[in-house]
Amino acid sequence: MKAAAVLDYRELARRRLPRFLFDYIDGGSYAEVTLRRNVSDLEHIPLRQRVLRDVSVIDLSTTWFGQKLNMPVALAPIGLAGLTARRGEVQAARAAEAAGIPFCLSTVSACPLPEVAKGVTKPFWFQLYMIRDRAFMVDLLFQAKATGCSALVFTVDMPVPGSRYRDMRSGLAGAPGPMGAIRRFGQALVRPDWAWDVGLLGRPHVLGNVAPVLQGNTGLEDFFAWMRANFDPTVTWKDLEWVRANWTGPLIMKGILDPDDARLVADLGADGLIVSNHGGRQLDGAISSTRALPPIADAVGDRLTVLSDGGIRSGLDVVRMLALGAKGVLLGRAWAYALAGGGQAGVAHMLRLIEAEMRVAMALTGVTSVTEIDRSLLAAI
Repeated sequence: MKAAAVLDYRELARRRLPRFLFDYIDGGSYAEVTLRRNVSDLEHIPLRQRVLRDVSVIDLSTTWFGQKLNMPVALAPIGLAGLTARRGEVQAARAAEAAGIPFCLSTVSACPLPEVAKGVTKPFWFQLYMIRDRAFMVDLLFQAKATGCSALVFTVDMPVPGSRYRDMRSGLAGAPGPMGAIRRFGQALVRPDWAWDVGLLGRPHVLGNVAPVLQGNTGLEDFFAWMRANFDPTVTWKDLEWVRANWTGPLIMKGILDPDDARLVADLGADGLIVSNHGGRQLDGAISSTRALPPIADAVGDRLTVLSDGGIRSGLDVVRMLALGAKGVLLGRAWAYALAGGGQAGVAHMLRLIEAEMRVAMALTGVTSVTEIDRSLLAAI
């Protein structure tokens, strides 16, 4: 199967990954209402088609936080994504670097900060949660600085993990003792390509950044137990002042859906925010990123850089998000599908598809630069 779109890579990922990994990447919380809204609300945004304009030269370049980018796109942080291909985060970071866009490494990645840093030649972003063990957070911030990370993405919408039925049904979570491992082993056996490339050749499978605090207990059950114990439901805006004080580079708050919260982010002195509902993986029934974005852009777009994620499956979707008020987007599942379906080459190809689709969408809406994309592109219905 030759991939012609992001959804083709989703199918390739479904065929290649064990069920527990595919469902982890693909799924959302509860009945996955918000996950579906992210996609459907975005695809129903109508654009004005304009004609007889010179669109022979189209410029996708932009600048975020002082960094020149080839297009207004970044690869979002995804936990466990490195298990979808051998040393997967390194492969994805290389593809992002070649495309001239940022890659953001998750706190709960398979590959640790130093390994990713050795695999690329330019700085990348790092994502961090507020967790109970503040000393461990300080250590991660120190590592991020030492490896030259150029921005910190701080996730604020996860005081507790969401309830994800697919993970419980697949055996990834909620099956204590050996039963979960047995179920996952059986699922891996029917995916021999993955079992060989990742299961055997991709060792070690420890979650690199959190491995030191797991103290050798690096099974998936140990990881999920650590997550449940260490995410901090007591966190308030005062705690985020501590983060701002301990990180001197660009600070981007991820997980904002409400304009009042966006104003507090700006008051905190953050450099940017990401309109996000965690890909529909936290509060099911929450507003889609598409609907949340315009009022947030209106509230704080002149004070900080407003980015967005959620439901983006094409370059056309990127243009829609820009028209709604974002300065750029983060791709999540899109790169995880491509990594699973084709490794580094798959991610690189997916990004070329996004770029080509953006160029077509811009040409047909009559704009030649991303700086021209605004709400004037939206069609009234």
